[in-house]
Amino acid sequence: MKLSSQQNKLVETIDAQADTIVSVSHQIHDHPEVGYQEVFASDLLANTLERRGFTVERGYAGIPTAFRARKGNANGPHVAFLAEYDALSGMGHACGHNMICSAALAAGIGLGAVIDRLPGEAIGEVSVIGTPAEETDGGKVVMVERGAFRDLEAALMVHPLNDNYYLAETMAMDSWEVEFFGKSAHAASAPWDGKNALDALILTFTNINALRQQMQLDSRIHGVIIDGGVAPNIIPEHTRARFHVRAKQRQYLDELVASFKVCIQAAALASGTRFELHKYENSLDDMLNNILLAERMRDYFVQVLGSRPFKRSPDHFGSTDMGNVSHIVPAVHVFVAVADNGFLSPHTNEFRLAASTPFADATILRAGKVLALTAYDTLVDPQFLLAIHTEFAANRG
Repeated sequence: MKLSSQQNKLVETIDAQADTIVSVSHQIHDHPEVGYQEVFASDLLANTLERRGFTVERGYAGIPTAFRARKGNANGPHVAFLAEYDALSGMGHACGHNMICSAALAAGIGLGAVIDRLPGEAIGEVSVIGTPAEETDGGKVVMVERGAFRDLEAALMVHPLNDNYYLAETMAMDSWEVEFFGKSAHAASAPWDGKNALDALILTFTNINALRQQMQLDSRIHGVIIDGGVAPNIIPEHTRARFHVRAKQRQYLDELVASFKVCIQAAALASGTRFELHKYENSLDDMLNNILLAERMRDYFVQVLGSRPFKRSPDHFGSTDMGNVSHIVPAVHVFVAVADNGFLSPHTNEFRLAASTPFADATILRAGKVLALTAYDTLVDPQFLLAIHTEFAANRG
């Protein structure tokens, strides 16, 4: 793959700004903020882009720590790099979101340097969109509902993982909280006067375990007890648990949720208790990978920048709100290695440490270049853009 003079220019711009980009990554790594509280990270990224000629809208989509930084011609085709920067509660950047937002920053700076000088009639617009609270509430779900990505031709991002993968086969997920309400009584002298809400919760877990035999292999139900009662000599009158229900595709997830609800109803009936059920986080959709975009990114990584080979997809990954974005606009969520050993798992202290090393810094700069080069192609190559949207329409059915 031979780069054009403009593509070489965007690569050179990222190299020239490498110190700034890496510094932003390290500062955000050292100042972890959980979802919707990412004031430092949001301001640092927005201010850095603003100083490089981007017009920045803070509080984008009505979310205080979201932003959108734009540069170019708003009347032309429009691509965006999505930046996540929230940390994990108590663990800091153990999912490497400092790397995600810094790679998006690098891509914005690189493509922004040539956006006004693209060949022919290709002048369009590039955005870096700050998307808060991926870990806690699925902030992109709210942004999708508010039309934050509606005008995009493509949305691109990278995510650190144990190795390089060009496709993200993530799971659709619902987050459910169930409460059971019974009647308290003395557990020794008059247990027959009570209605045991803990029995209902234990039966729920038992019913779910029985359901697993009939579940598809690529689905999951996992939960924890938040409130199991107050003392062993009191029949619990109230209990509470939270569950994640996941499946490879939204259609089967909806079917699985129906069975999950029957497990709860049966537990309430058997224990003589009452239950209340509600979602406590936004629902996440499965990732609808745009293969053409993902393969183009893979080829730039390997053939132009000399990265080690990319595998197709990880054996297992969780869920992400990028899935919701991918159902409304062509999107990619490419995984890049956080370290050289291939064994690190996200949401661990080892992963947190790896996200701020010279290896991670080099990965950020390389990923920023690939994001920018791929987005450049969507702006200057009408046939490539048409093929992307043709694939997107087919994947949506």
